Amino acid sequence: MGALPVFRWRLAPDGYATRRQLRARGLRPGGQAVAAQLERPRRRRGPLVAYLYRIDLARPVRPMTAAKWAALAKANAARRTCPECRRDAGYVIPDSLGTCVPCAGPRR
Repeated sequence: MGALPVFRWRLAPDGYATRRQLRARGLRPGGQAVAAQLERPRRRRGPLVAYLYRIDLARPVRPMTAAKWAALAKANAARRTCPECRRDAGYVIPDSLGTCVPCAGPRR
């Protein structure tokens, strides 16, 4: 097994993309191994590393099914429901509070 090719920041050749770049094109790595590595140097720490995948081996993103949409809606509703008053807060309840803002506020 050989080492991965390493490219400097913004100097990767065409045909390679990061996961985010693939996703923006409607693609996913599709089980392929990392094809190359991109490094961005930093002054006092080690370089930032991004893994690159080949675009020609990427596959289309699988579409969301009705069951996946329903599960996602249920999970988001659970994140908005206050455990004390059991109401939908209308926003994601922060972990630091653990409850909605009215329930976390000072008692009257």
